[in-house]
Amino acid sequence: MSQDIVTPESVDGVPASSVAAPRSVRELSELLAEGAASNHAVVFRTAGTKLDWGQPPARLDTIVDLSALPAEIDHTAGDLVVRVSASVGLGALNEALAVAGQRLAVDEVVPGSSVGGVIATGLSGPLRFGFGSVRDLLIGISVVRADGVVAKSGGRVVKNVAGYDLGKLFTGSFGTLGAITSAYFRLHPLPETRGYLSFSFASEADAGAALRRLAASQSAAAAIELERRGDGPITVMVLLEGSPRSVAARGAELLAGSGQRPELSAEAPRGFGELPGAATVKLTFAPGGVAAVLLGLSALLGGDERNVLRGAAAVGVLYVGLPPDRELFGLLSGLRALAARAGGAATL
Repeated sequence: MSQDIVTPESVDGVPASSVAAPRSVRELSELLAEGAASNHAVVFRTAGTKLDWGQPPARLDTIVDLSALPAEIDHTAGDLVVRVSASVGLGALNEALAVAGQRLAVDEVVPGSSVGGVIATGLSGPLRFGFGSVRDLLIGISVVRADGVVAKSGGRVVKNVAGYDLGKLFTGSFGTLGAITSAYFRLHPLPETRGYLSFSFASEADAGAALRRLAASQSAAAAIELERRGDGPITVMVLLEGSPRSVAARGAELLAGSGQRPELSAEAPRGFGELPGAATVKLTFAPGGVAAVLLGLSALLGGDERNVLRGAAAVGVLYVGLPPDRELFGLLSGLRALAARAGGAATL
C-alpha cells in the first residue's frame, strides 16, 4: 500500500502506534482489511473537531486520517441533490452550493467540521426544526466497513426504496461501524432574507406553552431555539426565512399572539446554534414535556449562571452546558433519570 504513515498521536489521551493517511478508497479498504485480519483497533479522523466526543478508545493501534481522500462535490442543481466526499468541510460545501442559490440545511455547529464528521456524530443545529436533522437529509452513503468491504446504499434519487439504509445506520455511529467516504444529500434553496424574534419568559410553564404555540403556528419557522442561564429568564428564539415581505408578515403574526413586542432582527442572537459549555450534555425528551424537563433541570443544576441551556427544545433536544470545574458523575445520573422520565436520554 502507498498511504502515508505519519508521526504517532493520541485520541483523548490514548496513544496510537501510528497514523495512516490513505489517499484513495482502495487504499482505505486495503488498510482496514489488513487491520481487521490483525485485530488492530483503529479510530477515524478527518477534521478532528469532535475527536474527543464519546468514550475514549479502550485501545488504539492506528488513527486513520481521512483528510487525504479526494475532496469532490458533484452538485445536480436541477434535482436539488449533491454528492459530496466525506472529507469536504461543511462550510466549504455550502459555499459551493450557494453559487447556485442552494444549501444543505445543516448548521455548522462546530466550526471546521467535515461532512463525514457531522454524519458520524449526528450533529444537527437549529435548522433541524424546519428541515429535519442531518439523518433526514441524507439520501445515500458510501462507506468502507471495518473489515475493508466497500458498501453503499441510496443515491441521487430522493425517494430510494431498495436495500438497507446504511445512511441512517451510520449517522451518529461515531466511527464504530466503519469509515464514511461520501454522501448524497437533498438540498433546499437559499432564503432571500432571515429574521429573528426573541421572547422572554419568567417561568418554565410559560416557556413550555410558548414553545407549543410557536411550533403549532402557521408561521413555518425555520428554527425555534431556547436558552437559559442559571435560573434566569428563559429566552425563546424564532428564525423566519423567505422573502422580506413574507418574513415581516409572519413575524407580525407571531407577535400578535405573544403579548410581547420584540423587534424582528436580521442578526442572530448571541450564541444561537452554538454548543453552550466546556462540558456538554445532550438531553433528548418528548417535546410535550419541555416544561417538566426545565423544572427538573432547575432543581438539578441550581442557580449557577455558568450553567447554560440551549437547543431545539421544540423538537425535544437541549444541550446542557456546564463549567469545567463541575462534578459530573452524580449530576449525569440525575440528568439521565430526568431524560428517561421524559421519554429520552442524556449523553455526555
